[in-house]
Amino acid sequence: MTEEMTGAQALVRALEQVGVDTVFGIPGGAILPAYDPLYDSTKVRHVLVRHEQGAGHAAEGYAQATGRVGVCMATSGPGATNLVTAIADAYMDSVPIVAITGQVASPMIGTDAFQEADISGITMPITKHNFLVTSADDIARTIAEAFHIAGTGRPGPVLVDIAKDALQSKTHFSWPPTMQLPGYRPVTRPHSKQIREAAKLIVEARRPVLYVGGGVHKAHAAAELLELAELTGIPVITTLMARGTFPDSHTLHLGMPGMHGSVAAVGSLQKSDLLIALGTRFDDRVTGRLASFAPYAKIIHADIDPAEISKNRHADVPIVGDAREVITDLIGALRNEHNEGRKGDYAEWWRMLEALRSTYPLGYEKFEDGSVAPQYVMERLSTLVGPDALYVAGVGQHQMWASQFIGYEHPGSFINSGGAGTMGFAVPAAMGAKMGRPDMTVWCIDGDGCFQMTNQELATCALEGVPIKVAIINNGNLGMVRQWQTLFYNERYSHTNLQSVRRIPDFVKLAEAYGCVGLRCERPEDVDATIEKAMEINDLPVVVDFVVHQDAMVWPMVAAGTSNDDIKYARDMAPKWENEE
Repeated sequence: MTEEMTGAQALVRALEQVGVDTVFGIPGGAILPAYDPLYDSTKVRHVLVRHEQGAGHAAEGYAQATGRVGVCMATSGPGATNLVTAIADAYMDSVPIVAITGQVASPMIGTDAFQEADISGITMPITKHNFLVTSADDIARTIAEAFHIAGTGRPGPVLVDIAKDALQSKTHFSWPPTMQLPGYRPVTRPHSKQIREAAKLIVEARRPVLYVGGGVHKAHAAAELLELAELTGIPVITTLMARGTFPDSHTLHLGMPGMHGSVAAVGSLQKSDLLIALGTRFDDRVTGRLASFAPYAKIIHADIDPAEISKNRHADVPIVGDAREVITDLIGALRNEHNEGRKGDYAEWWRMLEALRSTYPLGYEKFEDGSVAPQYVMERLSTLVGPDALYVAGVGQHQMWASQFIGYEHPGSFINSGGAGTMGFAVPAAMGAKMGRPDMTVWCIDGDGCFQMTNQELATCALEGVPIKVAIINNGNLGMVRQWQTLFYNERYSHTNLQSVRRIPDFVKLAEAYGCVGLRCERPEDVDATIEKAMEINDLPVVVDFVVHQDAMVWPMVAAGTSNDDIKYARDMAPKWENEE
């Protein structure tokens, strides 16, 4: 059955049909026709954000918290270009969002019309796919295709740019449409021969490591990963995007690898003879200087995106497939190996790793002047809030401290901007996460620099009834940049001090101005009571200004461009690897 309606009505109807319940956006001239039928929708809730970047990050937070495709909407020109940062962020972290933008009327495209921008061209390198729609007849099918592409295979952002005249023209709507994606066939089933080869390498290895990335979480494969690890007894490391995919409390877990990873995790990579890389891309923040990364290791690399295989490090056994299916098949192949009497012996390997783990635990400096150590705030959040919450972090020192000192036991419990490292991510992403999972406690962990980029979305939270809790780790500086200036620029603090002498802005007053509850904590002995007070308030957003010492540093650290072998446990302390070769 078909029904005549405008393209704008077809757009809203299509969104309803694909199951969208929340859209984050701001209206404007070119997209305005879509907002009229949206006004009448009983199925789609539109959230009026204060900046389009906030709409994009909110869609990301919604997607990461729910596992569904997030949706943001903006008008042409600057409205669309304000989405670019969030789209790039989603692309780097494989987050499924659909960005819908209005475009000037099709006869005006290419004429430099008012508020015209070639958003399809602009976003081509940072979208999984994008569409320019100039006919009302194509709107419903394009929406169906966009959601299918965004949410299948390796997830990612898809842009749908719709000309204003297409929104205003009449069309005949029918559902479901016939999708036209002849070249899009993501491979999910791994090749059985590659699985057998991988299993053979695993049982022959003496020092294997399960190197786990965000692809394992996105494949909903946490249970299978746990089974694989316990079946084999192989140590597990989880990247920034995989925190919580394997429980922190599990004895097989060595922590996070990379620039600010644990010494045990980094050491395991450097001394391994086999990396079983699952849903990860050998990012430079993990590998350090690539030429010296895991020099003794053969590589099993499994990823749903064939473009990632051997991109940065040659794979001895490449496996293209969905991480859940790969791990399931690996478990079966390894059971067969075990039944034939072939099983790895990793006792000596664990002796070395346990020595690293016990000798170089995570720790931090306490300050004689009584200042709050930011790591202490994270520890107390972890204890008082617990693992059954969502933690959403911005980018910088606070992000690293959150990844190190909060215990993550559940998949998806830590949401942050990994690949792009986007300042301003946390507040709108936390808003989106809370709207997607209203049953969850959501703590936004932000720095005072990041917070000032998108804190206007607190107004949205207050008006929409989204009671997120924000912990500002306020050191008065662009903290990670200051840390680099301390270590590499002779303490020449060029333009990183955000507050000088006066407290500008006063975050408590700012929170109150936005209709939120504002709290401040300046002493270690007040941290628990402040967190507990924030946890008691569940009808309004809460902003806590944790004033911390400006010289707190993130350790361990592998300086950018250096070898993981050059990891520093503290400023003047480097761990010693046990020589295995």
